[in-house]
Amino acid sequence: MTAEPVLELSNISKRFGNLLANDDISLSLAQGELLALLGENGAGKTTLMNILFGHYTADEGEVRAFGSFLPPGRPRAAIEAGIGMVHQHFTLAGNLSVLDNIVIGTEALSKLRSDRSKARNKLTDLSEQFGLQVNPEALVGDLSVGEKQRVEILKALYRDARVLILDEPTAVLTSIEAEQLFKTLKGMTETGLSVIFISHKLAEVMSASERVVILRAGKVVAEKSTADTDRAELAELMVGRRVTRPVRQDQTAGGEILAARDVDVVEDGRKTLNKISFAVHSGEILGIIGVSGNGQASLGRLTCGLAAASAGTLVRNGQETRAFSPHALVEAGTARIPEDRNTEGAVGEMAIWENAVLERIHNPLFSSRGLVDRAACRTFTDELISRFDVRGAAPDTGTRLLSGGNMQKLILGRNLATSPNLIIANQPTRGLDEGAIAAVHSELLEARKTGAAILLISEDLDEVLALSDRVQAIFNGRLSEPIAATEADSKSVGLMMAGIWGGTDAA
Repeated sequence: MTAEPVLELSNISKRFGNLLANDDISLSLAQGELLALLGENGAGKTTLMNILFGHYTADEGEVRAFGSFLPPGRPRAAIEAGIGMVHQHFTLAGNLSVLDNIVIGTEALSKLRSDRSKARNKLTDLSEQFGLQVNPEALVGDLSVGEKQRVEILKALYRDARVLILDEPTAVLTSIEAEQLFKTLKGMTETGLSVIFISHKLAEVMSASERVVILRAGKVVAEKSTADTDRAELAELMVGRRVTRPVRQDQTAGGEILAARDVDVVEDGRKTLNKISFAVHSGEILGIIGVSGNGQASLGRLTCGLAAASAGTLVRNGQETRAFSPHALVEAGTARIPEDRNTEGAVGEMAIWENAVLERIHNPLFSSRGLVDRAACRTFTDELISRFDVRGAAPDTGTRLLSGGNMQKLILGRNLATSPNLIIANQPTRGLDEGAIAAVHSELLEARKTGAAILLISEDLDEVLALSDRVQAIFNGRLSEPIAATEADSKSVGLMMAGIWGGTDAA
């Protein structure tokens, strides 16, 4: 590493109304360094990086890149200075090829013809150099999430980035994809590239970074060499208190609330679920575990009323059907926590109070004779914000201004605050920090204690083993037989996730 920092942020402060998102923050980055920026949801991490990249303008402070002052509020200046940013929510055109997505914006409008051969050669060289394999002619819309992320990184490298910023890079990746990503990033730093990655996941921070800067409530509260700290210390620094996850207590389950019996689902001409069967009872958590892409999304849509069974039977409180009505599910006391908070969970352009009551606007608590009681809605939202610790929020705040984790807490809160009798929780802690995960687990276990039936769909093995009374694995659209939590461990469930159960290979 060079003695001269490649990047310096000095005394950065940024306000959004009454919210002080960044409070006099200073940090530096050395050449070839892999730096983790760690903090709770809403700690100010993404705001700080958006100031660095020019999306926001700081109220105070300055940024220097490679010794030169970086003009504020100008992403083009950041790119020209050698800074590339990969956002948590990808900025790619699904109807264009990989190559088109990467070269767009890099050629002058006056140029009559694009030199695709030269561009393809450069892209191929970068792919081989950094181990980011992707087909240049593939449509981005046909790529997996992991492949899309490779395209975003290649897009930055194609523009000759020497500093790479990644915002929550593993939020939507499987554990295998995450491991491969950090292996690639470490290889990049060996060539002199400098990397900052935003995270709240302690395991990946410890395994991937060399140094950690911890933010809390918009301030830098600590800076640690990764070799000189551990997960427990980082968690306490990040949250400001000792974090312990709740423990599931044994209890007797009640009657069947939700079931599927030999259900097939066909979507877009492809069978996504194949003769699946399960039952979840009052006062229990049934955990569905699997590697991403094995049918979890289809299962979530089916149980939330967004997809229909092509064969078999669904049962809710003893009533058989092939397809649930979303409205009827909500009216029957179902809490629906979708996998994708941005497209299915909330409307970004609406205020927080509108999203808080969106699914239950016809409830007499919130409306009467077709008129919305806005005061009651705002009161409910204030209580929700306080109970579920939605940071940087007021009832009239635009939902799109929330961090991803705080938007997730809003969606969880509006559902759990209504005392549901059935909870469909699809990746409920994705994107949440350690403190928020503990709080969500506590809420789910409390709902179980009071008699709610909970279908937990998750890719987090530790989460499923910690919360579930029974576990089923999903593989290639098929479900294993359930096993009791007392029989489940990481080895046995890992085999089930690979499609090996009942002494046979489900593939």
